[in-house]
Amino acid sequence: MGKTKHQGPMKLPKTPDPKHWVSMVPFGLGKVKPKHIRDTAKVVWDNKDNLPYATRILTQGVCDGCALGVAGLYDQTLSGPHICTTRLNVLRLNTMPAIKDDILFQDIDELKKMNSSELRQLGRIPYPLSRKPGEKKFTRISWDEALDRVAGKIKTINPKQLAFFLTARGITNESYYAAGKVARFLGTNNIDNASRICHSPSKTALKRSLGIGASSCNYQDWIGTDVLVFWGSVASNNQPVSTKYMYAAKRKGTKIIMINPYREPSMDQYWIPSIPDSALFGTKLADDVYQVNIGGDIAFMNGVMKHWFEMEQKNPGSAIDRRFINEHTNGFNDLKGHVEKQDWSVLEKSSGLTKERMLEFAQLLAKSKSGVFVWSMGLTQHRFGTDNISQVANLAMLRGFLGRKHCGVMPIRGHSGVQGSGEMGADPFVLPGGDFDEKNRKRVQKLWRFEIPDWQGDIVGVTLENAVLPEDHERKLKVFYTSGGNFLETMPDPAFVEKCLQNVDIRIHQDIILNTSTLVDAKEEVIVLPAATRYEQAGGGTSTSTERMVYFSPEIKGHRIEEARSEWEIYVDLAKRVKPYKSELIDFKNAQEIRNEIAKSHPMYDGIQHLHKKGDVFQWGGAWLLEGGVCPTEDGRGNLLPIVLPELRKPEGHFYVTTRRGKQFNSMIYSEKDPNNNAGRYDILLHAKDCEELGIKEGEAIVAYNKYGVYHGRAKVDDTKQGNIQVYWPEGNVLIPKGVYEQYAGIPEYNTAVVVEKAETFHAKKDTKYVERRIEELETELS
Repeated sequence: MGKTKHQGPMKLPKTPDPKHWVSMVPFGLGKVKPKHIRDTAKVVWDNKDNLPYATRILTQGVCDGCALGVAGLYDQTLSGPHICTTRLNVLRLNTMPAIKDDILFQDIDELKKMNSSELRQLGRIPYPLSRKPGEKKFTRISWDEALDRVAGKIKTINPKQLAFFLTARGITNESYYAAGKVARFLGTNNIDNASRICHSPSKTALKRSLGIGASSCNYQDWIGTDVLVFWGSVASNNQPVSTKYMYAAKRKGTKIIMINPYREPSMDQYWIPSIPDSALFGTKLADDVYQVNIGGDIAFMNGVMKHWFEMEQKNPGSAIDRRFINEHTNGFNDLKGHVEKQDWSVLEKSSGLTKERMLEFAQLLAKSKSGVFVWSMGLTQHRFGTDNISQVANLAMLRGFLGRKHCGVMPIRGHSGVQGSGEMGADPFVLPGGDFDEKNRKRVQKLWRFEIPDWQGDIVGVTLENAVLPEDHERKLKVFYTSGGNFLETMPDPAFVEKCLQNVDIRIHQDIILNTSTLVDAKEEVIVLPAATRYEQAGGGTSTSTERMVYFSPEIKGHRIEEARSEWEIYVDLAKRVKPYKSELIDFKNAQEIRNEIAKSHPMYDGIQHLHKKGDVFQWGGAWLLEGGVCPTEDGRGNLLPIVLPELRKPEGHFYVTTRRGKQFNSMIYSEKDPNNNAGRYDILLHAKDCEELGIKEGEAIVAYNKYGVYHGRAKVDDTKQGNIQVYWPEGNVLIPKGVYEQYAGIPEYNTAVVVEKAETFHAKKDTKYVERRIEELETELS
């Protein structure tokens, strides 16, 4: 790990540079773009009943949106205030009043008519609730009743039939840690978190390739690097403050490259509200765009490396960093031999890019003395996601873009709490301070003073599937405790997920708001527990950003919900009721005690115990992990890995499909229109030539279908890769196969292949024989 410390915020240039402007038309009038002023005014209006508290959250709290790590209005990257619409959109979750009783206790069928956006707007959950089979309304119960019922049920089942899940919705490190410890205290390793469906392959791949489980660099390394590559990442939409960092990078001469099947408008150009000249005239962000096929990234990267090896043969030292490879890596010859055998025609077909385009990118990287690779779910949400990320690590090692200024690999996180989730042990494969292996298990067991079960826990997708196992199966899911999250909207095949949720004996939803999954029946009882937000957590809390900054977010005085409790406190209370005879082993008195123990259980978090007031922050691992090229592996070297091309089968006339995000935060949708391209939630993005070949016109009703589901939408002609289409998530999840998980990290597959037809054609020939025959041709799996 690195010894160099982060240098603190940098200053932006004071004078504008017109060469980066999008247009001389002020505020992008007439263009399709986010309306920041209008959206901000709407947020003020929505929070008008609690403006003083809302203001204190924004100026004192650590952002509960993405994981950039803005504390108050400031961060560690750039000086000056930062705020974005993502943070403003989620603000109302913290300030809104409790749901009124006449709404909360109405007929459940009336509540079920609402979607999650409508349920969210009802307000906060005020107190514990219960609903049993056949009951048409929720019933208010006391905390004692609620936790005693859950504890009583847990006592009667095999611990393998108990599972926990924690989302990333503003949850603190203290709550993740308490949940992970409580799960093991109760005898189960079935505990998972939201990174399972976003960045679990990033951690798995970086661990095997480089020995690290987080970003190796900082956001400041973007600013002045020769080349900044965004791979399957739309940071401008999901982490809007990052556009300010991109602006600073452009001013330093950095080239920004986007690699994505869809030419994302917001990565092409953006109007950054907190920078005056950008707010007025916009900023051109991406210098070039490489539109790969969905799933074609491994082929593209193999093509880049193949060019490098050819360049090296002609002119040694012209493409790869030989010193770095010799001193800091293993496996070079195996990788070289593997790549050189690749056939150019196969690489072109799989990637969707020509040999010449791959050469352009190879030459750009070869000429660059520094580079930062940033990626998100465009690389991770595949059944070969871990291999995708190991390929990125291969590129970084071959160029020596690691362990120094303006260099690094960065899985950019979309949620403020999620980086710390696995590091705190809320993960079936992880305990605090390391993997779930025998050595680390015994180390943590000694600290905790109780036995940690040695069997492997399940990932959340398998946990849900376990609900439909036979009653006598030892892993039949009988008690499912979920803190936030809505699996009806985040997992493939929503109908199957609903069946799984219905087959659990007791389901506990610990949350701040209702969503559609809260209303699904359970076999014995659904219990709803009102959680406090991070700003209500007594004694404050901490969260870890993408760049490993651990921030203290203080408790903020003001608005409170009647019976809401801090999440860590609820877990501890439950554990003490299940095993009162061992309660002293789990009895945290306050959040500070948890931080004290985190510092002991996770060596890299030594320092968290000293965070206790607004502005307190430290970065674990130093400015650069792998500083000087040294990896925290057994031999101190990184591992160059030969990555096999995934088989991508797409018969003639069929399309790869992937899911994309609009104006939303995770599955919480804030607008029916995507402000970046003006698409509706049910628009299907297609290339103009594909529309022409299918005889489809803009706005026409079309159907995308495969053997997993049927999706009705409207055609939107846009700049997506020919042969590839985009549908919005979670609406498009009906097309995604269930039970397909990445073999190393367990992330569900979120990509597939479909037939696209005019709606009138589909319905005119919608006899079973026709559809089944077409699907049989398709073989929709990308495998």
